[in-house]
Amino acid sequence: MVLCLPMVTHELIAVQRIPASLEDVWRFFTNPRNLRLITPPYLDFQFLDKQLPAEIYSGQKIRYTVSPILGIPVQWISTITRVEEQKMFVDEQLSGPYKYWRHEHWFEEKLGMIEMNDRVSYQMPMGLLGSFAHYLFVKRQLEKLFAYREMQVANIFGTQALQGLQTSKSI
Repeated sequence: MVLCLPMVTHELIAVQRIPASLEDVWRFFTNPRNLRLITPPYLDFQFLDKQLPAEIYSGQKIRYTVSPILGIPVQWISTITRVEEQKMFVDEQLSGPYKYWRHEHWFEEKLGMIEMNDRVSYQMPMGLLGSFAHYLFVKRQLEKLFAYREMQVANIFGTQALQGLQTSKSI
């Protein structure tokens, strides 16, 4: 008899209000080179491609390494699967540390600010072992990554942007 566990999809939602124009916020977040600025240094984010365009486009692949555990580099390849100019874009993992990863980035003008909404849906690899790792450290590590990003965005745009991180939930 084979024990089959249902695949759990986790979700992390983050909201940040940025006091800047939609054009400036869009330009910043759609420039793949800026990923290094909003990724914590302990992850040792490194691009594998030396030439990157100044703006993402649908179908683009971005290759990089991160070192999430004990400084061991893991290659991650993302593809931009959808871009709606100054509204939203989606990146999905083609290969990397997760079984499944989809990150939606939404931008909307509200009350003189830009509200940026991130929705990350992901699944852990390695069945029960991956679920245990999620419980032990992955969930907290992702929350720390988004808290760092939030702080960096507030610093880059010159003020304390209002934020809200909804902790991940399992679906």
